[in-house]
Amino acid sequence: MTKKTVSLKTPLGHEVLALSAGDRVELSGIVYTARDEAHLRMQKDGIPFDPHGAAIYHCGPVVSDNRIVAAGPTTSARMDRLTDFLLDKGVRALIGKGGMGETVRDQLRGRGVYLAFTGGCAALAASHMTLRGVHFADLGMAEAVWEIELDRLPLVVAIDAKGNDLFGSIRQHAASVFRQSSRQGSTGSRAAAGNTHKE
Repeated sequence: MTKKTVSLKTPLGHEVLALSAGDRVELSGIVYTARDEAHLRMQKDGIPFDPHGAAIYHCGPVVSDNRIVAAGPTTSARMDRLTDFLLDKGVRALIGKGGMGETVRDQLRGRGVYLAFTGGCAALAASHMTLRGVHFADLGMAEAVWEIELDRLPLVVAIDAKGNDLFGSIRQHAASVFRQSSRQGSTGSRAAAGNTHKE
């Protein structure tokens, strides 16, 4: 049975706590881009927007003539060590690609979710976006905090507020398959060596 798509709009509230890993979401409302340098600047100088219920998009968009041209996600794991202060201030959703570490998964428990967007679809993302403003413009286009209004951006819940983690489950499964394959390969090699010795 196909899961229905959940429509959400920022600022987000307790509704995100009911989401489950694997749920499809269409997100509307204001989001804020932030990569490494933006996180470090916010830690130093403060958060330039109201973080309560906010969504942070790990992204360095291409902006031209006050328009978002491309806005593909950045690898979120780069922000693993830089995220907790945002969640402490009330941020409810992180958006990016590739998943995040166990520390962030635990920090999201009872507080928020991580939403995944497919890498390589920067133009598709931009088609759902309208530029509304910018903070820390001195950091440059890729690292500034861009204020963007979304119109039903399609996302998948990759880490929910209960600690379920799609990327973590995939990594565990892949490791299990690799270990099993390695054992079978080792057994096959020993058997082949034995047959060669008999000949």
